[in-house]
Formats: sequence, C-alpha cells, structure tokens
Amino acid sequence: MHEPQDTRVERGSLWELTALFLKLGFIGFGGPAATIAMMEDEVVGRREWMARETFLDLVGATNLIPGPNATEMALHLGLLRCGMAGLLSAGLCFIGPAVLTTAALAWLYVTYGEVPAIAPLFAGIKPAVMVVIVAALWRLGRTAIRSVPIGVVGAAVVGLLLLGLGEVPALLLGGVLGMALLRGLRARSAAVLTLAGLLGSGTAQAAAGVTYSLGKLSLFMLKVGSVLFGSGYVLIAFLQDDLVENWGWLTDQQLLDAVAMGQFTPGPWLSTAAFVGFLLDGWTGAFVAALSIFLPSFVLVLLLRPLVPRLRDNPWSAAFLDAVNAAAVALMAVVSIELGVAVMTDLVSWLIALAAAVAVFRFRAGPATVVTFGALAGALAGALH
Repeated sequence: MHEPQDTRVERGSLWELTALFLKLGFIGFGGPAATIAMMEDEVVGRREWMARETFLDLVGATNLIPGPNATEMALHLGLLRCGMAGLLSAGLCFIGPAVLTTAALAWLYVTYGEVPAIAPLFAGIKPAVMVVIVAALWRLGRTAIRSVPIGVVGAAVVGLLLLGLGEVPALLLGGVLGMALLRGLRARSAAVLTLAGLLGSGTAQAAAGVTYSLGKLSLFMLKVGSVLFGSGYVLIAFLQDDLVENWGWLTDQQLLDAVAMGQFTPGPWLSTAAFVGFLLDGWTGAFVAALSIFLPSFVLVLLLRPLVPRLRDNPWSAAFLDAVNAAAVALMAVVSIELGVAVMTDLVSWLIALAAAVAVFRFRAGPATVVTFGALAGALAGALH
C-alpha cells in the first residue's frame, strides 16, 4: 500500500467540514461500512476534496490501528482537510450526536426501564441483538480467518480466554503467536502458548470485587479504546468480562440492554460506552466513558497517520495485525456463547431470534431494523401472554 499524499487533498473551510460531519453524525446509521460509504460519496463524489485512491489509502490505514474505523476516517479526513482544528471538529461533530442520543436513551432506560409495560420490549430486543452480534461475528470471521495458521491463532485465543486470561493479554499473545506461525517460527509458538497458559490461571479471579470509581471507569475505557481491534462489537467482550464477570458493576441484562440501545443511535457504535457510563454514574459517567473510549483514536490518528500505511509492507507487522484481527473474532465468539446462554431461555426468545436471523441473513436487514423488530415482537408477546 502506498502512503497517502497530502498534496492530493484540497484544503478548505473549517465551517464546511464541521457542517458535513455534524450531518453525518446524525444520519450515520448502518455501521462503519455504510458510514464510510457516505463519507466517500460526500468528500470524493460530491465535493471532490481528494482522489478516490487517497480515500482508499485512508480506509486501509484505519484497519491497521485500534479504535472505531468510521470515527478514525472522520479524524483522518478532518486532519487532511483543515489540520488539527479539522481533526477536532470532524471527530467531535461525528461522535457528538451518537453520544448525546445514547446518553438520553440511558436516562429513559433508568427512568422507565423497570416499568412492567416496558419490560416486554427489552425481552424481545435481547434475542434480536444476539442475532446482530452473531451476524457480525460471521462476517468478520470470514474476513479474518483466511488460513490454517490464522485459524489456529483464533482457536488458541478461545482456549486462553476459557482458561481465564484477560482480553488484552489474549489479543497481544494471539498477535505474537500468529506472527510466529505466519513467519515460520514454529519452535517459538509452543513457548508463547505455554507462557499464555501460565498467565491465564487466575487473571479473572484476581480482579474480582473491584470497587467502582469514576477514575477506574475512565482507565478501563481508555484501555479498551487503545486495544480495540476488529469491530465495535468486540467492545461487548471487554464489557462482559470486566464490568459484568470480574467487577460486578453491571448485570448481563444491563449489558444486553446497552448493546440494544447502541443499535438505535447513529454514528459510531462505541457510543454504547456512554450508555454504560450513565448506568454507573449518571451524566458524568456518560461523558467520562465516552471521552475516554474515543480519546485514543484522536491520539493514534494524529501521531501514527504517516507511519500506519507502511505497516502492511512489513511482513512481520502484517502478520501480527492479521493475527490480532483473528484474536478479536475469537473474543467475540466466546462472549456470544456466554450471552446466548443468558438470553435464549424460552420459546419466545428462540422464535424472535429465528425471525431476526431470517431478516439479517436472507434479507440483509440492518441492525436498527432488527432491533426495532425485536422490540415490537417482544411487546406483542407480552400482550398475548
């Protein structure tokens, strides 16, 4: 991949840039692929700010660093168009509507979520969300698991997670193992697996019972934003393992409700962090959680943009990145199974999930449509019960 050339990007008005990304922040439904397609239509097709080749270089770059791809595309485009001011304006305008909308939904959830009339909605939403997660897992898995060595990495990471290793060590060790396998260092692979097995023997238990504080929430979200490869859905793995299983800050039900609400909002899916933050600490928690999870993307884009395109040209770093993507899929697989056991508990849940699966896999329905269907189906089931 050749490096993006700034000289091919037309510099322009900060106000025009701000208006564009504020609009995209409000209408950016359908996930990162759909949102990035909207950006391409606006900045390449309609406004001709850059060549399509330059835009594609930026898309490739966002896949090589952690964080939400659509958000990082907004940051790249803002930086190239208007410098540092453009990076801040594009990022904040693109993220802001999603964060505010998600926090508002969290307020409604906290205020009315326990009312019996609302409960059937969430009962129907949960199996629909499970289908959305499985569909994302299927798409990402087909892309990430492209060879036998990469499949071995994914299976190894699943095993390490089941042994109790945390997400970040699992991702890193998966990357090292993949690099060893793909570059022919099979003798070192056994050492990597042995080390990982030793590390995995009590990781989760050591963190159990952590007392909540706003600072710990901020550090947790900063960590997630710094290592989140693969998809926004990998966020679920981090939330479920630490906030639910290890620390007890959330319940499985609250986590799934947070995932569901994230499907209703435009913009980056990581705005789900604002919902989680609101549940834990009100509006302050929502703001701190959202700021912390998105901040690493601003820093990474600013510091690494000139270097990232070269990573694919180096066989070692390319192998590491391929393996990390496979490890991220493994994270999603383990958490999907755990959440599925908690959600699929009766016939109604299975029927809703089956109908949602038909909508997703046969008719390619989007997440917002599927979640809305789940809510309506849950309400109907509750009325007939």
